[in-house]
Amino acid sequence: MNILIFGPNGSGKGTQGAIVQKKYGVPHIETGVIFRQNIAGGTDLGKQAKAFIDKGELVPDDITIPMILNRIKEADCSKGWLLDGFPRNLAQAEAMYEALTKENIPLNYVIEIELAREIAKKRIMGRRLCANDNNHPNNIYIDATKPAEKDGKFVCRVCGGELSTRADDQDEGAIDKRHNIYYDANTGTMAAINYFKERATVIGVDGGPGVTEVSEELLKKLG
Repeated sequence: MNILIFGPNGSGKGTQGAIVQKKYGVPHIETGVIFRQNIAGGTDLGKQAKAFIDKGELVPDDITIPMILNRIKEADCSKGWLLDGFPRNLAQAEAMYEALTKENIPLNYVIEIELAREIAKKRIMGRRLCANDNNHPNNIYIDATKPAEKDGKFVCRVCGGELSTRADDQDEGAIDKRHNIYYDANTGTMAAINYFKERATVIGVDGGPGVTEVSEELLKKLG
């Protein structure tokens, strides 16, 4: 089962991707990890990518896509793969689909975690980090993970520890910039999703409910 997964920052895409990966026993492949592995391994593609990264530039698609193809041809992908983080725009979607077709690699499903832009933004800005354990989920805008209150302030819902925010979670400009790309239905990520709707089975799932409800709906639709 070969799958692409999409969702805006704040939609829980990473969490749902991990659930799908575990359920179907396929590797969860992220482009950032592929870059690091190629650079650390000193591959030709890694060296080319590093030259762009060192200059603060985006790695071109004609380097990124071959890296992805090499990864999904590895032995652990024999039963399928879940690709996360690419493509991010329409041009990349077209190039990726053309490359998969040329290599006779089928694309079985495209998962879209759907979430309104304003809700996605609030979820990002509502994240709180527990001083005792970063894995304790706390979000002031999600009822299921809303922090507890003590002496007029929020504390970790799991252990009562102090909570803090990440600077990048509170950077509205940075959040808006990422979401501008994702929600762009002309050339951005939404345009890429619409492109795949004519070429693969696209499964849309409402990202609004809790993690359990979203995963249950998603796994039911995947079958």
